[in-house]
Amino acid sequence: MNGRPQYAHRVAYELVRGRIPEGLVIDHLCRRRHCVHPDHLEVTDTRTNILRGTSPAARRARQTHCVRGHRFNRATTYRAPNGTRHCRPCAALRARARRQGVSCASA
Repeated sequence: MNGRPQYAHRVAYELVRGRIPEGLVIDHLCRRRHCVHPDHLEVTDTRTNILRGTSPAARRARQTHCVRGHRFNRATTYRAPNGTRHCRPCAALRARARRQGVSCASA
């Protein structure tokens, strides 16, 4: 378009729905990256688009419990400066195991 290469799904969306606002992206609701059907496309922010997906980051964000079964909530969850969640009860188990000189795998 206009002498420049464009992504087909963005062109399809703009032809049917109108201009894509600055800073927003197209989310394929059908999860098929090659799809150009305007009803399968939605304008959203990048964070929402990523979290709706199936990437490791999206799967971790949807987790409700840690690997040992502790529920993620305000009381049991520590959020690191980089945004990742850590389970407080599991951290306490690891600290206790370190103090006792036991491997974390057996704690």
